Amino acid sequence: MTPLKTAALALGLLASPLVSGPVSAQMTTHNPIDQTRPDAPALAPFGDQVIGVRTLSFTHLDQIDILGVTDAASPTYDRPLTVEVWYPAAAATTPGTTYDTVIRDGRTAATLSGRAARDAAPATGATYPLILISHGYPGNRFLMSHLGENLASKGYVVASIDHTDSTYSDQAAFGSTLLHRPRDQRFVLDQMADLGATAPELAAIIDASSTGVIGYSMGGYGALIFGGAGVTQAAVELPWGTPKGLLAANLAGSDSHEAIVDDRVKAVIAIGPWGRQHGFWDEAGLANLRKPTMIMAGSVDDVSIYPAMRQIFEQATGTTRHLLTFENANHNAAAPMPAPVESWQAVETLDFIPFDHYADPVWDTLRMNNIAQHFATAFMDLHLKGDSEKAAFLDLVPNAADGVVALNEDGTEKPEHSYWRGFAPRTAAGLRFETLQPE
Repeated sequence: MTPLKTAALALGLLASPLVSGPVSAQMTTHNPIDQTRPDAPALAPFGDQVIGVRTLSFTHLDQIDILGVTDAASPTYDRPLTVEVWYPAAAATTPGTTYDTVIRDGRTAATLSGRAARDAAPATGATYPLILISHGYPGNRFLMSHLGENLASKGYVVASIDHTDSTYSDQAAFGSTLLHRPRDQRFVLDQMADLGATAPELAAIIDASSTGVIGYSMGGYGALIFGGAGVTQAAVELPWGTPKGLLAANLAGSDSHEAIVDDRVKAVIAIGPWGRQHGFWDEAGLANLRKPTMIMAGSVDDVSIYPAMRQIFEQATGTTRHLLTFENANHNAAAPMPAPVESWQAVETLDFIPFDHYADPVWDTLRMNNIAQHFATAFMDLHLKGDSEKAAFLDLVPNAADGVVALNEDGTEKPEHSYWRGFAPRTAAGLRFETLQPE
């Protein structure tokens, strides 16, 4: 065994006593996605719902086949999409499952462990808002599985999409992702809202009229377009983008773009959203973003470029928006699950160790995951469930370092206390949270 793998396994064993849930069960798991650090913020831990998971397959008929486009033809095909769905399950469900996937090289197998029960019967007697999760380029439906399970345990149905031509195993022309990403999101929303014929028990608990979208990198790009921010003509004309100007389907002000914007979507979280650095939006396009939006970003992101993401935050003047910044984090801030142990070794097909796809050199991934779970819970509860009490978790001193800790002996807050709500003293270090209202 290599030193790296030995270190990885050792770290896994050392982490086990620090996770939520029974230690005896956690110590036997492999690549757990359901950990919560003891210093996690208040809304990060899993909720009270037992959760189930199932895999669904959808086919989007008659879509443009970017891989087959030539100067003479723009062929269409039936576009397959695989979706992992987490949901509140019947109370008698025994928790625990594994997920078989591959790592960043698209070849090396990895097994993840979590709390959901495979194909468990859904809960009855209530309906739950829907959340869509959309990975980066490349990625897959398990990259943010930690967030999928966590939100489902708090009363959401969560559908995480494998985007064709954009997964580890089928990464293909980038133009396919540029065109299809927001349309995949809209199509999966439509399919999840219409499961009555194929999965009636699951359909009975989904309230698709209250839907949130969470996208990472290219998933964030798609979520912003889906939320109303159409792309620029300059983006349509990029020679390295979508061929033959086909990206005009997502052009700001076009009927085709307007047709995919959906009133059922009530909130968007874009993590490291890609595109502004290459002029895919301008001020006019971003001003038409019409969904409450939270951006999560690393301050030294050199992929989506942090100043460009700040422009999205500043120029989306038509809606309430928040910017959560992880100081000194790069593009892997918040979204990816902890690096599977299988990713810690070099592979022949990549010029970097796959570990680098998941990890950040400064921040602990689990710590970032927990912070993202906390803020996603507050934001989605506020906008999808109408839980106004969660607004207090989003009304913060912008720079966490400026927050004042002023507590009585019994732990209650003094009037001058301004440290971030939900964070114990010292635990919001390295974070900023800014809010802008519509103009």
